[in-house]
Amino acid sequence: MRYFIIAGEASGDLHASHLMRGLKDKDPEASFCFFGGELMLEQGGTLLKHYKEMAFMGFFTVLMNLGQIRKNFKLAQEELLKFNPDVLILVDYPGFNLRMAKFAKEHGIKTFYYISPKIWAWKPGRVKWVKNWVDELFTIFPFEKDFYDKHDYKIRYVGNPTVDELAVRPNKEQTFHSFVVENGLSDSPIVALLAGSRRQEIKLILPTLTKVAALFPEYQFVIAGAPSLSIHLYEENMPGQKIPILFGKTYELLQQSRGAVVASGTATLETAVINVPQVVCYIIELGRFTSLLRKIFLKIQWISLVNLVMNKEIVKEFFQENCKPKSIAEELKRILEDGSYREEMLQNYSLMLAKLGPPGCADRAAGEMVALLKNH
Repeated sequence: MRYFIIAGEASGDLHASHLMRGLKDKDPEASFCFFGGELMLEQGGTLLKHYKEMAFMGFFTVLMNLGQIRKNFKLAQEELLKFNPDVLILVDYPGFNLRMAKFAKEHGIKTFYYISPKIWAWKPGRVKWVKNWVDELFTIFPFEKDFYDKHDYKIRYVGNPTVDELAVRPNKEQTFHSFVVENGLSDSPIVALLAGSRRQEIKLILPTLTKVAALFPEYQFVIAGAPSLSIHLYEENMPGQKIPILFGKTYELLQQSRGAVVASGTATLETAVINVPQVVCYIIELGRFTSLLRKIFLKIQWISLVNLVMNKEIVKEFFQENCKPKSIAEELKRILEDGSYREEMLQNYSLMLAKLGPPGCADRAAGEMVALLKNH
């Protein structure tokens, strides 16, 4: 069968590549045409547009790149009709992909959505778009089923790709000694700093995390560097401190850490799956204005995926004006040194893992997709 896939970010490229591998396993005749990246290209098919030319985030960035965005839409629409697939598979990236779902519906093309757009957080009104334009929705968080149930829309929960990634991560058996020697670190206990993967995130949050690190001289703090960012960006945003930075070793770093301070996002889930106690913090542009908008528009109680999956506070969250060095340091001290507090968090992590289910998310999604198409 013929699959047209659209992934507009690095994470989408990763998840779509695993899905493509599963589709090839279930459908030996599978052929692909896609918007994505190198990981998808490794699975075969035709890459039409790289996600690096699509990943525009933030109001002003989108405004400045409207011309390119329109070109991307036009290309996607033209190539979709030309390829005439058995199904259009959309991977997250809702601003672009929901509009493509509408276009596909208008032209009689079956549409599957893999990894639900996070309309449950900001824009629940868009659920009607999903119901009208998406034939099947494959989700990766168990709480999404409850959300869509309320709107009378049946979805398919297939598990979580983070569980898959971490089940096969490299160096799972590496010792602490081997890790610190390999990376030129001391033998002091480690606290991992995960400050995000985008330039603006680093600029906004790393100076705060640097001040936290200065309050714990008995620990060594190590930054998990995002491969897409330069070392200079990190160095420019840690005034008065020199904190080691490791690129491409986030999982290994977490595995050897006593605790972590994590910018909200998938990293909070990764940290929990690796079983590392954490403090979650998040700062975005526009300061207090953003906090006001959050109160008005955000439809969820928490910002970290760990708390969202469990539907209660498992890890402490510090957002915007509450994200202060003193507050973060107090919570970090608890997770590092209070044994019963640590143990309670780790026990909740185990309950969260049970909710997420076993590895095999992409394979399960691929199997259900192929079965649906064959039985159509």
